Amino acid sequence: MIRVVIYEDNPQFREGLTMLINGSDGFSVLASYKNCNNVAEEVEKWSPDVILMDINMPGTDGLEGLKKIREVNAEVKVLMLTVFDDNKNVFEALRNGANGYLLKKTPPAKLLEYIQDATLGGAPMTSSIATQVLKMFQVIPQTKNQDYCLSERETEVLQLLVDGYSYKMIASELFIAIDTVRSHIKKIYEKLHVNSKSEAVAKAFKDKLL
Repeated sequence: MIRVVIYEDNPQFREGLTMLINGSDGFSVLASYKNCNNVAEEVEKWSPDVILMDINMPGTDGLEGLKKIREVNAEVKVLMLTVFDDNKNVFEALRNGANGYLLKKTPPAKLLEYIQDATLGGAPMTSSIATQVLKMFQVIPQTKNQDYCLSERETEVLQLLVDGYSYKMIASELFIAIDTVRSHIKKIYEKLHVNSKSEAVAKAFKDKLL
């Protein structure tokens, strides 16, 4: 069962999301909120697998809420679900530790697929957002290759992350257990000084690690 918490200020959209998720096998909405004013306490209380996070909300918005989540929990998967598709919001969300970025026009069946993908280690993005991210990478100033002392296996895992592989796909590709993949990725995050897959991929491009 994939346990979900929703942050969305539009009551109709919030209720629609709740009905969609609760009405689908293998998914459950634990709680939903109209803003992120108490997000740290709420995430600690519910311990969800996935958080669906709007950006523009009254009080504490989604980008600030994401920061607060990452201060207390680096593991929960946070998917931004918003109408905003501009570079600034996409960049801020990924920099703050979002695991994916989806637009609200995403079809219901695809949204459920994205939620499941996130729990398996994927970084789901609406196609137009993914295109923007690639363009952002292309304009990042290139710096001298830094040595983060990644092992050969960690470099292989990082390459597969960059290629868009989920944890399950990496395990299959390298013939190792998912727990071993998680262990490698934890060490990669520590060595690169990052907290999410998106940050690790960005640093791999920026510092020419591969």
